[in-house]
Amino acid sequence: MKILVVEDEDALRDMVCESLRKEKYTVESAPDYQTALSKIQEYDYDCVLLDVMLPGGSGLAILSALKRLRKQERVIILSAKDSVDDKIKGLDMGADDYLAKPFHLAELHARIKSLLRRKNAQGDTSIVLENLVVYPDKRQVMVGEQEIQLNRKEFDLLYYFVSNPNRLINKTSLAESVWGDHIDQADSLDFLYSQVKNLRKKLKQAGAVPEIKAVYGFGYKLVV
Repeated sequence: MKILVVEDEDALRDMVCESLRKEKYTVESAPDYQTALSKIQEYDYDCVLLDVMLPGGSGLAILSALKRLRKQERVIILSAKDSVDDKIKGLDMGADDYLAKPFHLAELHARIKSLLRRKNAQGDTSIVLENLVVYPDKRQVMVGEQEIQLNRKEFDLLYYFVSNPNRLINKTSLAESVWGDHIDQADSLDFLYSQVKNLRKKLKQAGAVPEIKAVYGFGYKLVV
């Protein structure tokens, strides 16, 4: 899989590129608008990580160019956490997802894997793990022939887990992925424990093969 990282902050760009290469992706980068534009015109990518504020132009103009060129790249917008308008405009223009800075690399990897899985499935967005099927677009969960009723946060937690099967997830990263950047203002993570407990109970009662296991002192893992 080939990924283009468009980011003007040198340290962040280098860190993201290095982490993606460790995941065995082929990675290219662009530090400014003109370099990014040249690359998307000349090459094809599976995914583009696109900063909005770039030297020489806007990342949203790059997104517009991708659509104009009828490119099939999946696009994740990277923006400052207070740039709500940029996020909304980017999604309206056809971006597939967005991440607010600062973000955890584990969450970035999960978002990329999810997008590439959807691309490879040619539009089928369902995630199947044993007898558990998650439909992100419909926010629906099935265990065999039985539908499980989840609240919004339970579904978001499960979606994060199924995007990272058999991977140990730090509880703070898990909380940030679902509750956002303001999680650092919380006094405790009791709300996370409660939601995960309810989710585990519902999966077990429905007879789901995948199981969310607690790893003492660290977080959780969805075992398949």
